Amino acid sequence: MNTQSSIPAHLPQYAAHTTPEKPWPLRVLSKKLQEYVMNLPHIWVEAEIITVNRRPGAGVYFFTIQDLESNVSISCKIFPHNFPAHIDSGMRVLLYVKPDFWLDRGNLTLHVFEIRQVGLGDILARLEQLKAQLASEGLFSPEQKKPLPFLPRKIGLICGRNTKAHDDVLVNARARWPEAQFEVREVQVQGTKAVSEILPALQELDALPEVEVIVLARGGGSVEDLLPFSDETLVRAVAATRTPVVSAIGHETDNPLLDFVADYRASTPTDAARKIVPDIKEERTQLTQLCQRGRKQLQNLVQTAQDNLTLLQNSPVFKHPESLLTPRNEELTNLRNWGRHLLNSKFNTQNIELSADLSRLRTLSPYSTLKRGYSILYSPAGTVIQQSSQVTTGSAVTALLASGKLTLEVVELSEPVVTPELNSQPATTPSEPDKEH
Repeated sequence: MNTQSSIPAHLPQYAAHTTPEKPWPLRVLSKKLQEYVMNLPHIWVEAEIITVNRRPGAGVYFFTIQDLESNVSISCKIFPHNFPAHIDSGMRVLLYVKPDFWLDRGNLTLHVFEIRQVGLGDILARLEQLKAQLASEGLFSPEQKKPLPFLPRKIGLICGRNTKAHDDVLVNARARWPEAQFEVREVQVQGTKAVSEILPALQELDALPEVEVIVLARGGGSVEDLLPFSDETLVRAVAATRTPVVSAIGHETDNPLLDFVADYRASTPTDAARKIVPDIKEERTQLTQLCQRGRKQLQNLVQTAQDNLTLLQNSPVFKHPESLLTPRNEELTNLRNWGRHLLNSKFNTQNIELSADLSRLRTLSPYSTLKRGYSILYSPAGTVIQQSSQVTTGSAVTALLASGKLTLEVVELSEPVVTPELNSQPATTPSEPDKEH
């Protein structure tokens, strides 16, 4: 294709060459877009039909399709003979299309050459693949489950508008616990807009600190009706919440993926109401039983203590406490007497020995010799005079008597008198006083 055929020679031939001074007219841009779109190949597309306009006798039918996970939509046209009669709004379909650009209006449409309804088997097969993938990532692991609170301060509820599921949860929960508080978000729970409304409600409730559990409730439905609760975005959002989530979809045969990622799966909205709050009657009954058991155990403890006290009071040690003291008193008296006798005996023995030693000491004492009339002479230097050679004539000496002292003067010296030694030992007794003194 000649890409420059639709552009006059005086204009830039390529979009990158346009400038504020040399822009493309809109007709040129539209023509270029048409050329580009018309060169696109045929494409298979999956989407959901949201509106169908079958005008009798029309040569072309128009309808609108929308993306399964967003609000992106586009118009389609199809020849009546290619549009099966059973295809209608709300169906998930596969379309074999060729993009088309309307030059006058600048609209992009799809020219449909074939349309097929997506079979339920295909949908379930895709869900099984998604389920296996999420399970391999650990989103369904029991370790990831958060425990439900015993009595939540406030319960978050996401349900359809004016649905029975709303009443099933509120009425049954308050029948069990009348003071139960709810934060309700009513959203669309079916169709292509369900996920886009459920996600903001889930995130809003999860952000409220007083909401301690969130219930996603729907009163059952066909497999197609429950497809939003198997949406990957929703499943991952539930896994990421900090608040425990209860799945109460009410479908027993085919479980949406929400049941596997939720922290608790309730079979019905009513079952969810029974799980999220305790039964006040049961709690009162259990509390009464516990009080009775506690009272009985306390009575048994008191009675056992009373019996033990009675046994102690009747025991000899308490009835006649002196019976324990009397033998000990006698033992103490005997020990005291024995100790006194032993101490006196020891004192007497030591006194006798001390008296004997004192007698021997007195016998050996020089004082005894002095009492017999002897004296001890001391030189002026204080030494004992044993020989006459130790002094000279005229020297002063001191005589120690048995009572008192005398100061004497040596007037004459004589030769020493030789006396025999007793037992070959030096004399230990003082020498006799000089007769001249």
